[in-house]
Amino acid sequence: MTNDLFTFSIKSVAFDEDYRPADNTRITTNFANLARGESRQDNLRNTLRMIDNRFNSLAHWDNPNGDRYALELKIISAEMNIASGGKNDAFPLIEILQTTIVDKKTNERIDGIVGNNFSSYVRDYDFSVVLLEHLKDHPHSTPDGFGDLHGKLFRHFLNSSAYRDNFSKQPVICLSVSSSKTYHRTGNAHPVLGIEYQNDEYSSTDEYFAKMGMKVRYFMPPNSVAPYAFYHIGDLLGDYSNLELISTISTMETFQKIYRPEIYNANSAAAEQYRPSLQYQDFSLTRIVYDREERSRLAVEQGQFAQERFIKPYRALLDQWSADFAL
Repeated sequence: MTNDLFTFSIKSVAFDEDYRPADNTRITTNFANLARGESRQDNLRNTLRMIDNRFNSLAHWDNPNGDRYALELKIISAEMNIASGGKNDAFPLIEILQTTIVDKKTNERIDGIVGNNFSSYVRDYDFSVVLLEHLKDHPHSTPDGFGDLHGKLFRHFLNSSAYRDNFSKQPVICLSVSSSKTYHRTGNAHPVLGIEYQNDEYSSTDEYFAKMGMKVRYFMPPNSVAPYAFYHIGDLLGDYSNLELISTISTMETFQKIYRPEIYNANSAAAEQYRPSLQYQDFSLTRIVYDREERSRLAVEQGQFAQERFIKPYRALLDQWSADFAL
């Protein structure tokens, strides 16, 4: 089965204070969730200000006033085109963020990192449909082959001409650490990524991203209060500049302070042995309006959307393609 069965097209839209989600954007996506309701423009403006402020606090060298840099964000949407039965169908497969660093002192525009946030309807299907159904009869386990198809689709996207023509480096995805695992501080520290943590056992998210070809390291950046999971493919410390890494930290730390304030806007920093908890009460709220209950509910609806629009209609085709896919 040839690889031209599934091809990709890439679209981008600026994430700025005028951003409005497209009709086929996952509403649970960090950026889309903020851009809704009466507070949408205040949400966006305050979020972007938080990102810039955090960037400048980390990129503090030759930056005496803390205002040298601004970060521009683009939402990258990868649509998968499916050649089947003499016609082409398209399905919105993945959304990620691309950062561009604006140096206001030199008037340079510097490529940041692509990835950062990670949004996928198929991941919603795996976690909110397949896994939930499996756990009813098989608690504390995952189904056989869980995440295999999604991992292969992601690798296929990274190997595609659409990705290679638009991006020069592999993506880095930055997510919250798992509340089901304990993390241990190591003696390793990086000037930008901060203190490294390790855990004794991978979380289900870690294992899921491993099937996408991504390794994970956990770091707590300077003046952060909890470590983040950085999913990457090559050498996280060697393949990216400090400014590139700061672009990811400032973006994703801002989102996590809004969405998981119990962990990332806590009033005390993680200890040497750290287990994150959404039940923690000593934390501060941002001024940004966000409905976490709605987000959880919509994840199930969007998983069902993927099931009805993508998995069921193309089940045989996807199974055959997955079986033939060479890692």
